[in-house]
Amino acid sequence: MDNPFDVQSKRGSLWHRWDPHIHTPGTALNDQYTGSDPWESFLCAIETSSPPIRALGITDYFGIERYEEVVNAQREGRLRNVGLIFPNVELRLGIETAKASAINIHLLFSPHDADHVERIKRFLLEFEFPYLGESYRCQRDDLIRLGRAHKRGLTDDDAARSEGANQFKVNFDQLRQALSKNEWVKKNTLIAVAGGEKDGTSGLRDATASFAAQRKNVEGLAHIVFSANPKQIRFWLGKEAASVEELESQYNGCKPCLHGSDAHSAAKAGQPDGERLCWIKGDLAFDSLRQACIEPEERVFIGAEPPRGALDSHTINSVNVTNAPWITNGGVELNSGLVAVIGARGSGKTALVDLIAAGGLALSPHLNERSFILRAKQHLGDSQAELQWASGEKTGNELTQTDMEEFLASPYVQYLSQQFVDQLCSAEGLDDALVAEIERVIFNAHPLGERQGADSFKELLDAYLEGSRLKRVRQQQALTKASADLTEERVKKDGLKALEKDRDERKRAIEKDKSDRKSLVAKGNEERAKRHEQISIAVDAKRQLVDQAKRRQQALLHLQNDVDDFRQRQAPALLAELQEAREPAGLSATDWDAFKVDYIGAVDTLLAERIKQAGQAVASLQGPSKSDPPVQANADPTISLIPAGANLADQTLSLLERELARLRALVGVDQQNAKRFTTLSDKITKAETALAKVVQQIERIQGADERIRALVDSRRAAYAATFEAIVEEEKALADLYAPIKARIDSAAGSLSKLSFSVRRNVDIRKWAEMGESLLDLRTSGPFKGRGELLRAAHAGLLPAWGTGDAAQAAAALFDFVKANEGALRTHMPENVEFRGWARSISDWLYSTDHITVSYGLQYDGVDIEQLSPGTRGIVLLLLYLAIDAEDDRPLIIDQPEENLDPQSIFQELVHRFRDAKKRRQIIIVTHNANLVVNTDADQVIVAQCGPHRPGQLPVITYDCGSLENPRIRQHVCDILEGGERAFKERAKRLRVSI
Repeated sequence: MDNPFDVQSKRGSLWHRWDPHIHTPGTALNDQYTGSDPWESFLCAIETSSPPIRALGITDYFGIERYEEVVNAQREGRLRNVGLIFPNVELRLGIETAKASAINIHLLFSPHDADHVERIKRFLLEFEFPYLGESYRCQRDDLIRLGRAHKRGLTDDDAARSEGANQFKVNFDQLRQALSKNEWVKKNTLIAVAGGEKDGTSGLRDATASFAAQRKNVEGLAHIVFSANPKQIRFWLGKEAASVEELESQYNGCKPCLHGSDAHSAAKAGQPDGERLCWIKGDLAFDSLRQACIEPEERVFIGAEPPRGALDSHTINSVNVTNAPWITNGGVELNSGLVAVIGARGSGKTALVDLIAAGGLALSPHLNERSFILRAKQHLGDSQAELQWASGEKTGNELTQTDMEEFLASPYVQYLSQQFVDQLCSAEGLDDALVAEIERVIFNAHPLGERQGADSFKELLDAYLEGSRLKRVRQQQALTKASADLTEERVKKDGLKALEKDRDERKRAIEKDKSDRKSLVAKGNEERAKRHEQISIAVDAKRQLVDQAKRRQQALLHLQNDVDDFRQRQAPALLAELQEAREPAGLSATDWDAFKVDYIGAVDTLLAERIKQAGQAVASLQGPSKSDPPVQANADPTISLIPAGANLADQTLSLLERELARLRALVGVDQQNAKRFTTLSDKITKAETALAKVVQQIERIQGADERIRALVDSRRAAYAATFEAIVEEEKALADLYAPIKARIDSAAGSLSKLSFSVRRNVDIRKWAEMGESLLDLRTSGPFKGRGELLRAAHAGLLPAWGTGDAAQAAAALFDFVKANEGALRTHMPENVEFRGWARSISDWLYSTDHITVSYGLQYDGVDIEQLSPGTRGIVLLLLYLAIDAEDDRPLIIDQPEENLDPQSIFQELVHRFRDAKKRRQIIIVTHNANLVVNTDADQVIVAQCGPHRPGQLPVITYDCGSLENPRIRQHVCDILEGGERAFKERAKRLRVSI
């Protein structure tokens, strides 16, 4: 058969248009072909069909003469674009539909045996039709005799044959018996039944119960249903009233629905109604029909165009290697679906996928001691790998330069080398690489418009968690400060009695010093001593006022500096930090001007005025004033500087100090007493100043209870807010994983065993151990010995920490603190400073470092960290095949089954490979028959390696084809363990011989 294309494509199973049910001129019934040369009209209609018809099922009633004529026409040079022509013998059963028509049944015969014509004719002789005491066989001469016997007067042979064909009926039991006893027919015939209402099994739906059983018998015998009805197509795929299991038990399995033009005229030849074209994926060989019976959903499509798989821009058409005498073919064509690379060990399987990865700029991370290119580097010379893409693009690389880091950024393919898969499936803990892959898939699951400008999972995670993390840090800071302030207040309150005792002792000391000073006053100087004490008190009071004024003045000056520093350093830095953190806001420089921070009031004028007032106050209090008596040398010490009736509080400090010095000189009788008097006076002044501070402290502590209550409320609010941040982080993570979780939750089968969960992790042991480190566990009390604190925390805190909300967590902790405050004090270690210990206890109690939020991936309820390497392998492949729907680059996997058991491959992964190949090109290196046969691989590449050549690479050959190609099938059976068994098991339930 001289055809301009491969009947058996090296590219494997491809979609071709078939017309499996077409009549030619001279058909036995309803021949509507007209004109001077009806055969020319028929042949031209097929040759000019668009899309072109590549396979024809030449149909006639009870014979194959028309098939023989079409084959002869092709031998004479016609129908050059048709790669397969096979006979379709249409029979009529002796079963009538509701529309008074006989059920049509078709026998589709393989044309590949040289003697098939003779065998088919001999088989048809098995069918006999009795009429008026005579039997007529299923052949042309007997049909003519039957026609004339039934309708006397017919002289034209064709008319008589037509009448005979119209009357001839095949008994169903006779048909079944004839099929069962002919081995050649069993191996080379597929049975199709019409599915329509007029002459198909649908016409039996209103029949009696016994007739309904007959319908099941007929449909159960058939391998194929001729129908383009969408509802019938779904029914026979197990997607309507009957499940797949019910179809298998009652109808011998699912069935492909095929549709032909059923043409009886040139106008209808190759022109089915409603563009219901029949597409079959496979070689142009009868075996493709057998494969369609095994894979009805994957191999057959009714419509204007066949299904599309991967996009052209993401489909590799071929890999070509130049300057590589060690590859006989030089290039390998690739199917757009699932490509399986098989071969004996060391045959060149990994070499091929390494070459594809090199051409797709994806090999660099996978260069290792197992990679072909690294091991063969010294023999590669100037060899280059080039990928030809379906879009017309070409990519490639020199094989000796595949380890250049620059190619890592934009690989055209996704390559899972065997070592990479081994690493991801390692049993030694959850590998960072597997985590990275999971996170990449999560990131890709977010639509581009919902990624908030992030380029990676980490950026997106940071964006989602920024608010809750900032809130947690800020509230933790507020919590720490509240705890520290509370500790200070309580420590001060606890020191109130000591302060009161200190106050009383200071008062007694001052009184004693005053008494001692009074004893130094000479008799007759009592009045002066009294005046001295009055002036001394006034000096102390005035000095305090001056000190206060100076402190106020200094504070205002510092505040003025603070304002300058804020404007010149802090505010610009704050704005710059804000601009950097919120750069994605996209605000202009003018917009950012609105965010400049300054004081809302006229602070400069206010401070200048207050500083001026403070300076004046200091000068006014300190003096000297203009009204003060002038300082005179050798002034008479007996003359008072301040009149007796003057208000001492109105005098300046300088005048009061001059008056006090004058009185000191007069009070003392001699120089020695005068010196002692002065010393005591200074001591009393200092003691009274210190006493005033103690009194202030006591007064402040007396308001501690109210402040403590406020701080307790503040700490509780801060702790609750910290926990709110934890809850918000959980929600943010849940939102982050929502797209991928929804995809998993809606899935069935093995994928439904996968689950993503956001969880709150509470390391209560860590928290308890930190608390125990602050306690003396030897002391008798509730927490004596290790583990008691942990037990109490388990009972009182863990439930709220683990699953409670912010209010519940805060309430639980405060109840715990209230119940155990005394117990904790009981276990305070000896020789520690209470204030520091109390602060440490508070920081520990109210810490949340032991509470974290994380996500987890589980398979069948088990965390991925705890899975075996084999089960991790399943998770990994589910990740790439089913979950990672956004990545549509070609996926290359080198021996994925190395980490999996055969049962897992069949149960968990086969249908995932089948689904994934519909959207992305997949190339796998495998030794497992299930991954080739049961995935219905679209192309099989058989690697074969020649003998060793000293100093050179052995010659590698790649033989390519489809599973329906007998040569390729034999390779699968020879090379793969269980290959033959896999083929037989797959075909057995459908009674299809492979």
